[in-house]
Amino acid sequence: MSTPELSRMVKVRPLPAKPIVVEAEEAERAALASRFALASISSLIAEISLEGAATGGVRANGAMRAQFMQICAISGEEFPVEVSEEIALKFVDAETTRAALADATEDLEIELSDEDLDEIEYSGDAFDLGEAVAQSLGLAIDPYAEGPNADAVRAKAGIVAEGEPSGPLAEALRALKMD
Repeated sequence: MSTPELSRMVKVRPLPAKPIVVEAEEAERAALASRFALASISSLIAEISLEGAATGGVRANGAMRAQFMQICAISGEEFPVEVSEEIALKFVDAETTRAALADATEDLEIELSDEDLDEIEYSGDAFDLGEAVAQSLGLAIDPYAEGPNADAVRAKAGIVAEGEPSGPLAEALRALKMD
């Protein structure tokens, strides 16, 4: 397994009392831009508070902000994007999770609550908070984002809006329509 572009290992015990600030350096931002097919990332910073969860594991809550240049899905031009996302994750020990699953029967039906979602497994005595921030950034990126010139490029290429009829028959009907 390769090393993550943005790695910040945090020991499970003792958990830091103050929030952890994860700020990507220039080389890390360049590597993440390549990973997520972005033109560039000018800033990526997250502030995360950690606390032990009553059901085991570690809860991570905070916020992430990023500024990057994205490539328009229509025109291929770069345009600036700013995202601000809340982060709510739970880091769980992989061995504990496997043991719990081994104890469960095949017929067991599990209902997930909000607290069960966004769990990230870790092994050993530390988890990678930086990779969790990187994954949160990846989820915040709109893969079909359109830049400011997308409509002009569509019009130039003859692409019509969804639901708008096109083609020779549509043009003939438009010509028959009275003003």
